[in-house]
Parts: sequence; structure tokens; C-alpha cells
Amino acid sequence: MVKKMDKSYKAVMERQIEIIKKSVGLDYTKYEIEGIAFDYEKMMNESGFSIEEIEKIQKETGVGDTPLVELKNINRLIKKLSDKGKGARIFVKDEQTNPSGSFKDRRASISVYMAKKLWYEGVIAATSGNYGAAVASQAAKRGLKSIIIQECFDSRGVGQPEILEKERSCAAYGSEVVQVSVGPELFYYTLLLLEETGFFNASLYSPYGIAGIETLGVEIANQTKELTGEFPDVVVSTHAGGGLTTGTARGLKKVGAYSTKIVGASVDLRGLHMASDKDFNRKSFTTGHTGFGIPFAVFPDRSDVPRNAARVLRYIDRYVLVTQGEVFYMTELLAKLEGLQRGPAGNTSLVAAFALAREMNEDEIIVVNETEYTGAGKLPTAQLTFAKENGIQVISGDPIKDDKPGERIVIPEDPSQIGYIEIPMSQLKESYINQLIKRLGKTDFTQKEIEFISEEIREDEDSVINLIKKVREESL
Repeated sequence: MVKKMDKSYKAVMERQIEIIKKSVGLDYTKYEIEGIAFDYEKMMNESGFSIEEIEKIQKETGVGDTPLVELKNINRLIKKLSDKGKGARIFVKDEQTNPSGSFKDRRASISVYMAKKLWYEGVIAATSGNYGAAVASQAAKRGLKSIIIQECFDSRGVGQPEILEKERSCAAYGSEVVQVSVGPELFYYTLLLLEETGFFNASLYSPYGIAGIETLGVEIANQTKELTGEFPDVVVSTHAGGGLTTGTARGLKKVGAYSTKIVGASVDLRGLHMASDKDFNRKSFTTGHTGFGIPFAVFPDRSDVPRNAARVLRYIDRYVLVTQGEVFYMTELLAKLEGLQRGPAGNTSLVAAFALAREMNEDEIIVVNETEYTGAGKLPTAQLTFAKENGIQVISGDPIKDDKPGERIVIPEDPSQIGYIEIPMSQLKESYINQLIKRLGKTDFTQKEIEFISEEIREDEDSVINLIKKVREESL
């Protein structure tokens, strides 16, 4: 007699380790060292592929080899706004030419390939946006079933235009879409469906997903060198969960672009809680914001797999925030000056690049490592109208000075007002240590754990020990 599974929330969550292990085809215990320490590079090397293998897999489904485009009109505008000798050239990696319209086809391509290789009948992904469309598209190409679980409604049953349009996109590719309200339901239903179907977990944070993005870094490095004679000085990456930044940085390093600086950029939504029913529709961005960017930077293993392969503090050199109004403004500026109608995820990093370019020398190169086509998001009117309907004030003014997440969106009156807010790397590193101490309930770490933390935050071991001491004393 077959025993029925207990589907209660508590029972399912208690089985999460077992469910996830069966659904990713990867034994994470092989990489555990001691305590918090695990062998990250071994995990990536053993479960990943060579760049040549990834390129071959992606070519089979039409992924990658996207154009690198110089924003000549925007660059002329930057020169006019910059001091003499300043004004770096901006190029964008136009990822909207991938099958589903974003860079996430790269990470989905390898996950779906692995699902097919390991004889899974289908794939499941938990996502509110572009990744769902990418998984659905790649699954269709490989002849697999797909289920996309979307967190898209508040308790009133109201969802944002950008998220709802993604449901239609996923369904068009033949995916079954399960829509849930904000809160813990997303992870619960993901586990429940993984267990019931036996499908592959196409997690955003598996080594397969990160390996798929490495070709983006490789292409950026090679194309920039071909066009300008040098590797880029700076690559600006929209930062949410960290996969884009991690994969791109790893790819850059694999072709020798060691001196390229990596800048992460997020929309400033500080003060809004992403799991809050009240705050859910007071934000006007579904990804690329601080609600994901900061938590995943300082506590990467909050993900749906035991060990997150996206570990952004290993790679970024700077972390900057931009405002909602600036991104909406840049979306229109890109369309009107460059004839490129693209969505807010890529335009988040373009805002940061625009501001940074004015500070850099005119012979330097910045690459925005993705633009993408994201349905309702590419037309600011849809999201701005939704914001007004939810009591958000939309005004013109100085966005850096006057923007207030959840209350006010400030559209720049002039491109000279486009700027950024710097988040010190030291602050993020301290937060990483603080998260470890709070989560583990201990302040003493073994030598192996110190070595691991040193790799995680790119500080020498003595600095790590001093940082732990500082955080411990501040918490008393």
C-alpha cells in the first residue's frame, strides 16, 4: 500500500532537503568542507561545462552570440554633460535577441539541457518574470514539459502589469503557469510540485544556471576587444539575485579580462519588504532592486538550493543604487535617442553606466552587460499608471534627492540629474559577517571557515578575523 504524502506546509518544508536533492541531479554534500565552508570552485568545475561545451549547447537552441552595440547618440550626450577629457564610451550587450528576449535564456539553456540529459520529463522554475519565459522557451525547444510558479498577486488579487504579461508569455510557449500570492507560498508550492511531478528544478542558483551566463562574459570581453582593441574598463551589471554578475565576471576572467572592474547596480527600494503583502504593489520594479540585491549579496544561501552558485561578493568591485524615476527616464531616452525599446532590468545598469561615464576618462569603455525586451516594462506608462493607482506619487524633479520608495517616483527633468548612490563594499562585507553570526548563533569560526569567508568577501584572513571581532563587539 502506497503511503500518501503529507502536503501540509510544515511537512513539505521538513522534506525540502530531500526534495531538492532529487530535483537538481546534484549531490551538494560532495562539496562540504566544514561548517559554513564548502568548495565552491570544485562545485562549479565538476557540475559545469567548458566554455566551448556551453557555446555548443546554447547554439543548438539559438542562445547567445548577441550583438555588442555602441550607444553613439547617448555617448555624444554624455560628452556634452561631462567635464573636458571625461565621458567614457558606453556599449550595450543586446540580450533581447535571445529566443525569449533576455539574458536568462543563457542560464535556462543549460538547466533544461541537464534535465533532458538526466531523463527528467519536465522542468519547474519559480520566478515572476523573464526567467520563467526563458525556461518555458528552452523546454519547448528540448521537447520537455514545464511548470512556472509565479509570485504575482497581493491579498486583493492585484498583480503588476509586467508580471502578468510574463504569464501570457510563458503560456504561449506551452508552459503551465501556477500563480500565487506574495509570501511563503512560492517556495512551498515549488517544493510540492517538484515532489509530485518528479520534474527537474531549473533553479536560478544552481551551477548549471551560472555556468550558462559565463558565455555572456566571454562574448563581452572578445567583442569589446575586437571593436576597440582592449577589454572593457568597466562592466555594469544589473544586480538582483547575483547570477548575472557572477556568471559574467567568471566568463570575463576565463578569457583574461582580469583588470575589468565589475559594478553591480540595483534600483533603490530600501524600506520596502519584498515578502510584505502591503509593500508588494508599492514597488514599481519586479527585479533588479535592493529587495533582492542586498539580501542575496550578504546571504547568498537564502536560495532554493543548498549552496547558491551565485556569490556576488566574490566578484563585484562596486555596488551602486539608482532610482525608479531614473530607470523610467532612461527607458524613454534609449528609445528616442538610439531607437532601442528595451525593458527596465537592463536599463537599471544603463542608468548607472550613464552616471559613471561622466566621471571616467573619454578613452575608457563601459559595457552594460544586458538589455532585454520585457513586455509591459518597456513602456513606462503601464507601470507608472499602476503606481498611481496604488497611491504612489509620480512627479518631475531631482530623483537622487527627492525619490522615496513606496511613496514617490521622481522623473528627472534633465539628463544631467542622472546619478547614483554608492553602497560601500565594506558595509556589505560587514553585513555578510553579521548574517553569519545571526544565522549560526556563533562568533567563533574554524580556520577552514575563516579561509572560506576570506574567499567569499575577498579579504585576507587577518582582515576577516578583525571584521568578525568588530561585528561581534558592535552587536553586544
